[in-house]
Amino acid sequence: MKTMLLAVGGNSLIRAGEKGTVAEQLANARRTSVEMVGLIRAGYRLVITHGNGPQVGAALLRSERAASQVPGHPLDVCDASTQGEIGYLLQQSLINELSRAGLQVPVVTVLTQCVVSADDPAMQHPSKPIGPFYSRADAEERRRQFGWQIVEDAARGYRRIVPSPDPIEIVELEVVRDLVEAGVLVIACGGGGIPVVRSNGALQGVEAVIDKDRASSLLASKLGVDVFAISTDTDFVYLDYKKPAQRPLTYVTATELEAHAKAGHFPPGNMGPKVESVLRFLHQGGKEAVITSYEYLTRAVAGLGGTHILADAEPIRSRKQVEVQVGGR
Repeated sequence: MKTMLLAVGGNSLIRAGEKGTVAEQLANARRTSVEMVGLIRAGYRLVITHGNGPQVGAALLRSERAASQVPGHPLDVCDASTQGEIGYLLQQSLINELSRAGLQVPVVTVLTQCVVSADDPAMQHPSKPIGPFYSRADAEERRRQFGWQIVEDAARGYRRIVPSPDPIEIVELEVVRDLVEAGVLVIACGGGGIPVVRSNGALQGVEAVIDKDRASSLLASKLGVDVFAISTDTDFVYLDYKKPAQRPLTYVTATELEAHAKAGHFPPGNMGPKVESVLRFLHQGGKEAVITSYEYLTRAVAGLGGTHILADAEPIRSRKQVEVQVGGR
């Protein structure tokens, strides 16, 4: 049986225009679970990772607003709580969809810590905006009170920024590996994992955010999965995205995709981290990655859609089926 790590994008849980209520997230989790069950039917053993941007922002806001009544939570604890929250929604949805499909596959969420280096240059240069927008006066007050670093963000106000270091180790890796080998569908590395450093031989949480796709790429490489798939908000990776010359990529090699990235086709705040992450996976021995929207997952993995990125040593399969799908969607 083949193995796949599927990195679920934030739009799979909170879609554009939604408030992010539990009811909305649960409905979206159910729709995503239908596609995941399709992958299991196609013969894949799954490991699921997911984002947590909106959810961790909400957790921080709740913590701040309730600080006069109960102790607030640091960012690493908010990361942990949202891993459990989202894991629960996905886990319940998957159990229900698997039951409807008559499939006996156990599902579990593993609270996952990812080690980062205290010497990572990103730790000295915070760049990731988190939490709500503030007025300039409120932002300055929080800078003085909490020592936050604040920046103006998208002309909509001021936000806190934190470091976004590279993950270098997954603490619960062997637990995840044992569960996968035992046939368990594992949900892990939620939100990029809880960022921790090793200090005098002990783990310690840090105020940082790990990119979900980078953590997913590391886990995919360490597990040696057959396919690394990323679910996002577009059905293909596009060149000249949202420009008159926009065109989808169907089957490309790692070298071809890297050349497109160097030409500036993939912005850092959008497709850039996803492309970087699949290239890392392929450069570290992976054979195939897929990027598509969650609605197309099952068809994409069957070769009928999505962008497939292959290691340079792998033969490029016929592009005709995918090109027909592009023209007919």
